[in-house]
Amino acid sequence: MENKYALLSNIDSPEDIKRLKPEQLVDLSAELRQYIIDIVSENPGHFASSLGVVELTIALHYVYNTPFDRIIWDVGHQAYGHKILTGRRDVFHTNRKYKGISGFPKRSESPYDAFGVGHSSTSISAALGMSVASRLKLENRKVVAVIGDGALTGGMAFEALNHGGGINPNMLVILNDNNISIDPSVGALKEYLLDITTSKTYNKLKDEVWDILGRFDRVGPKTRSLIQKFENAIKAALLKQSNLFESMGFRYFGPIDGHDVIYLTRVLQDLKDIPGPKLLHIVTVKGKGYAPAENNQTAFHAPGLFDKETGERIKVDANKPTPPRYQDVFGETLVELAEQNPKIVGVTPAMASGCSLNIMMQKMPDRAFDVGIAEQHAVTFSAGLAAEGLIPFCNIYSTFMQRAYDQVIHDVALQNLPVVFCLDRGGLVGDDGATHHGAYDLAYMRSVPNMTVAAPMNEEELRNLMYTAQLEPKGPISIRYPRGNGVMVDWRKPFKRVELGKGRVLRTGTDIAILSIGHIGNLAAKAADMLEADGHAVFHADMRFVKPLDVEILEAVGKEFKTVITVEDGCLPGGFGSAVLEWFNDNGYSIKVVRLGIPDTFIEQGTQQELYAECGYDIENIYKTAKRYITKKVKLRAG
Repeated sequence: MENKYALLSNIDSPEDIKRLKPEQLVDLSAELRQYIIDIVSENPGHFASSLGVVELTIALHYVYNTPFDRIIWDVGHQAYGHKILTGRRDVFHTNRKYKGISGFPKRSESPYDAFGVGHSSTSISAALGMSVASRLKLENRKVVAVIGDGALTGGMAFEALNHGGGINPNMLVILNDNNISIDPSVGALKEYLLDITTSKTYNKLKDEVWDILGRFDRVGPKTRSLIQKFENAIKAALLKQSNLFESMGFRYFGPIDGHDVIYLTRVLQDLKDIPGPKLLHIVTVKGKGYAPAENNQTAFHAPGLFDKETGERIKVDANKPTPPRYQDVFGETLVELAEQNPKIVGVTPAMASGCSLNIMMQKMPDRAFDVGIAEQHAVTFSAGLAAEGLIPFCNIYSTFMQRAYDQVIHDVALQNLPVVFCLDRGGLVGDDGATHHGAYDLAYMRSVPNMTVAAPMNEEELRNLMYTAQLEPKGPISIRYPRGNGVMVDWRKPFKRVELGKGRVLRTGTDIAILSIGHIGNLAAKAADMLEADGHAVFHADMRFVKPLDVEILEAVGKEFKTVITVEDGCLPGGFGSAVLEWFNDNGYSIKVVRLGIPDTFIEQGTQQELYAECGYDIENIYKTAKRYITKKVKLRAG
């Protein structure tokens, strides 16, 4: 490695960190931060979050005996430094790449990754379970959960705090308070933490109490109890409210500077020896040490390629007209519809910029709601809006919608409320990997009574489905679309009503039938072009709806063909192909259904094209599959 990594080049495990003098940790922090900048600028990934916890990461591995002691990183996009320091420095350039290391902590990848993560707000629950297991097994492990203030808006985190405070586990929760998740944090909790961190009188007295506590901690339980009560009284008096975390049974320490690595190690060492549930509140800056990321934290959460010297984000083929991202089509279209229909409101759980609801939030701030990292609440909040006559467009990533499935069934579908679920990142999302693929929504949504399940093939279809959903809302509808760009440069077409349950026949032919759902139908169309170039007549229909299915198209295919190929960017068990197979079986058709989609396994990271090929439904595989069955048909005729 280069000389600028004089310390980092010799760090192959946390044991190497422990050999350093405390003052060397400052230089190691600078080297680790620069290494992340150097690699991520050329190999895109999550960025600002990991820069913000460089000092914390080093301090944790300096103080704790990992991997015996457990460190649980919430969400995981803040764990790049952790990966680099735990034996993956030289392969970090493969981060998020096909067959490379995962962008998130992963148990099968390293013993230092104590718990696999990707979705928010799980760390405290997992750490609590590990702490209890350690107690039952008499192992005396130390367990630490690192959770951001944004992730603390997830209800699951509070459920774990509530439980943990009642059973007295020996664990530490570190609250990384930087006032932002992807977008700025929202809600009352943000204001509460701000009150704590900005109370100068409280912080001065807190430091004095900390010193006293350190001096007298070994005197005896009565003295410790007295000092703790004194400290709690100061907090309550100065903040004019009881401390939230201590009311839940966690001893609260902080706030302290999360970028003072030497002081962090001292504090962690002190807390390591204090039994019971504890919470350390640290204040950090997302993107710390890299000015462009500090100044534009949302954009540099996952900035893509960028010039590390200037911070300029690099766009590939910037001068070439390209189709828009599906999320931007959603955002722009929602504003158009809301301007026409005053009943429309927008809802998202902490993904305003990720799903482009921020467009509506800027133009109609009173009608667009970021509810924090709280998918369950987002769904039932939308149900409440719908129950009072409004038309909520609830935008949640497909993978995150899994977290609110009960609310979809119980609070929306059971009452047949007109909530429009717009599921972004449907299908294989690429380099975020297994935790983020939207593989299951077609299957889990189609099994819910009253639910309409649709997937547009292009931007125009997305606009028309959104338009249709708000015209005469009669019940819930799920509209899913993929991550990335569409296929139409000129996409802003006049709205047209879509008949629910009706697909589109794109081409007719008698040699083979292809039924596709959603954006992946564009790949099927290109495969059909290749087949027709070979002289084969192909029937291809964009079904548009998984539920209800287009019965007329299915009847026509069932009467004409012996084989039909279904193509979906979703899981095969219970998905679109299964729905087609069930319909043919239930209606007495003897037809072979060849299903192409995501197999019954978890798919790792890679580009979308690489993963389509791995799963067997890229253009080439669709073409080869159809060719194989057309050939069989020709041979049968010849016989």
